[in-house]
Amino acid sequence: MKSVHFKILVWCFATLLISLGAFIMVTRFVSVAAARGNFITDVHALQTAEAEEAYQDGGSAGLAAYLNRLHRFMRERDYVTDAQGKDLATGEDRSALLSLARPITEPPRQTHGQIVFVTTSVDARIRLISTIDPPIGFGNLLPYYFLILAAVALVCWLLAVNIASPLRDLARAVERFGRGDLSVRLNSRRTDEIGELSRSFDRMAERIGTLMTGERRLLQDVSHELRSPLARLSFAAELVRTAADRDAAVDRMKKEIDRLAGLVSALVEVARAEGDPSAARLEPLRLGDLLQEVASDCNVDADARGCGIAISAEADVTLRADRELLRRAVENVVRNAIRYTPEGSTVQVRTESAGESVRISVRDSGPGVPEELLPKIFQPFFRVDDSRDSSTGGVGLGLAIAYRAISVHHGRVWAQNVNPGLNVWIELPVAA
Repeated sequence: MKSVHFKILVWCFATLLISLGAFIMVTRFVSVAAARGNFITDVHALQTAEAEEAYQDGGSAGLAAYLNRLHRFMRERDYVTDAQGKDLATGEDRSALLSLARPITEPPRQTHGQIVFVTTSVDARIRLISTIDPPIGFGNLLPYYFLILAAVALVCWLLAVNIASPLRDLARAVERFGRGDLSVRLNSRRTDEIGELSRSFDRMAERIGTLMTGERRLLQDVSHELRSPLARLSFAAELVRTAADRDAAVDRMKKEIDRLAGLVSALVEVARAEGDPSAARLEPLRLGDLLQEVASDCNVDADARGCGIAISAEADVTLRADRELLRRAVENVVRNAIRYTPEGSTVQVRTESAGESVRISVRDSGPGVPEELLPKIFQPFFRVDDSRDSSTGGVGLGLAIAYRAISVHHGRVWAQNVNPGLNVWIELPVAA
């Protein structure tokens, strides 16, 4: 019995059969118990007394007339005998019937499909033997028994299907997931324990799928992006051995090493941002303080570019977020704006309320991005202009890190061209 479906059916049918047997026994007891009770006993005592009077007054003929009259009004068949079982109305021997009869005061029983009981007169001279069909015959109840059996069997089958079917779906989903189909989900709408189990599987599958997808993407990104810096580093190492100006060659090698270290650090940050959202250390923080900290960290880059950073906090709200992760996300957007804003311009950073959310706007005055490429700028390693981005030292991961970090905080980020420049919007839910 390894199938839950079969186990449920067996237990339901076993319960049904036990209940049916008990019901039959109770029905039979109730059907024969109809002849019991003080009222029935008193009626038969009265009939016995009347039969005795009829026999005394009219003899056998008077007794037979009384019994015929009694039979017209009563459903039972009555016989009056003496103590030995001789029928006082017809003279027949009723001793066998008398031996089968039980006193009216005792629980009756069926004999040959009938209830037979006897009432003794006060002076014990005569016996009134009564035979009666059960009020409800067992055979008459069989169709109803089968109808109840069929109805309960249908209910049991539906119960078994209702429980076993989602478990089978879960087993198939687990098997598919184990074969590598990371997209399989149950999406159960049940509100019971089976539904909770299905939703737990969906959460687990989502989590594992995210981790595996992130690992695969990280492996692909690393293998793709490390080729060029490794090739340049190998070339720089060769120059150290052969170049006349070894100091310049060493400086170039150090620059390539620093660039490679920055690339690896950025890749690790991307993996952390999307790999384990539950590991985020959420804490209350003031958005205005966070923006001031970001501006302070980015002032060195802004000064190097000959531009400035202006913060306008129209909505200084409290967020519940991972401070370091959110700070890095906003910082990446600001640094990206600094990288492309013209010399002498200002990167505008402002906040505004949006219902239960707050929006952060980071605007530069650069050339913007072609409209068809706007959705792609948050993809890892995407560069609008590869040569320009290489000159600034970027690897195309800043906005990708920001996008995934904002997603961890249940927010969203998007970009739009303005005239002039690019405006990047970050929307985050406000802490209750």
